[in-house]
Amino acid sequence: MEQGLLALFTIVIGVGGCVGYFWLANIVLDTVVFPAHGPKASRNITRANVVRPWLFLLPAVLALGLYLAYPVFATFWLSLNQNQAGELVFVGLDNYRQMMGEAKFWESLRNNMAWLIVVPAMSTAFGLFAAQLTDRIRWGNIAKSMIFMPMAISFVGASVIWKLIYDTREAGQTQIGILNAIWLQFEGGLGSVLALKVVPVLVLLAFAGVVGWLVWGQVRALSQGGLLGRALRLIGVLVGVWLVYLAGSGAYGAATAQLPYGTPQFWLQIPFWNNFFLMAVLVWLQTGFAMVILSAALRGVPEDTIEAAIIDGANPFQIFFKIKVPQIMGTIVVVWTTITITVLKVFDIVRAMTGGQQETQVLANYMYDKLFVAVDWGVGSASAMVILLLVTPILIWNVYNARKEMR
Repeated sequence: MEQGLLALFTIVIGVGGCVGYFWLANIVLDTVVFPAHGPKASRNITRANVVRPWLFLLPAVLALGLYLAYPVFATFWLSLNQNQAGELVFVGLDNYRQMMGEAKFWESLRNNMAWLIVVPAMSTAFGLFAAQLTDRIRWGNIAKSMIFMPMAISFVGASVIWKLIYDTREAGQTQIGILNAIWLQFEGGLGSVLALKVVPVLVLLAFAGVVGWLVWGQVRALSQGGLLGRALRLIGVLVGVWLVYLAGSGAYGAATAQLPYGTPQFWLQIPFWNNFFLMAVLVWLQTGFAMVILSAALRGVPEDTIEAAIIDGANPFQIFFKIKVPQIMGTIVVVWTTITITVLKVFDIVRAMTGGQQETQVLANYMYDKLFVAVDWGVGSASAMVILLLVTPILIWNVYNARKEMR
């Protein structure tokens, strides 16, 4: 009850403070600083109108400076110092050298790269297809509500839900984890081979084929556009080749694996694959966000372009991939980059489900361990600067695209 009253009091004070500030600022500006009367009334009104927007922005600028800009510079300074006997001692780049000499840092960086490739791609793809399909059915609004509902759950809450899905009990006990309950239904017969070998192999090979086709298209376009466009295409080609390799090796592994039928699996302790089980949680959370934004973009596609494609004999797949998707590519990029920023800062899911153990460490959790577990403020601040360095280019890209669309 006390917390509820405190929250209500905070809201009232916050809103009332804003209203009072704007009201008082207007009075001071119009009656004291630039009075709208006398021989200079016209000039004062013009100047007041120029100053007024900045006056209203002042609280936000001060808050951003206090809670965003200052911590960045303070963290950078801490990353160049070490706490020795309770005193900060300047050590230059020693913290960065120590960080780069730790295997856990490279593990977290490698896992973050995998998260960056998988989560934005899967969330955007699922959101795009959900947006397209839900607009074609009667109960589409209900379906959208169900898909969007996970967005209302905190990352920790979602982690608890999925930890129950992955829960494992000893053999012979009733499995409350949904995944193990399903797994134990397979006993090695023909159905098991089809479901756990043939289907995964076909899916991975199909994924490799689609990515390979996209890579080939980018290779043919490498000579087009400016230097930045060529560089981005080259990066896309390299990432695509890596994805094809991963899909191919995954298909080979799925085809040749000796599966332990009838034995409960500790899913979050399986090296490499446990990272993908964690990624599934964030994909589940972010798909609803992608669906809502992309659904609005799809509804903004001009009907005359779709009608022209139908008249020309285009089928639904061609209309979707060649007419609709190219016209909303800007929105797709914004959704992708927004989810990418979320992925770079992912912490709650890893902390709540594995604590960064079993080779699931990520940068944000590595930073937490250094700052608050090992109490190593120097290396912890250095890892925070690495996260900032990775996030900043994407933020700049998002702002650039937003301004470009506004123009």
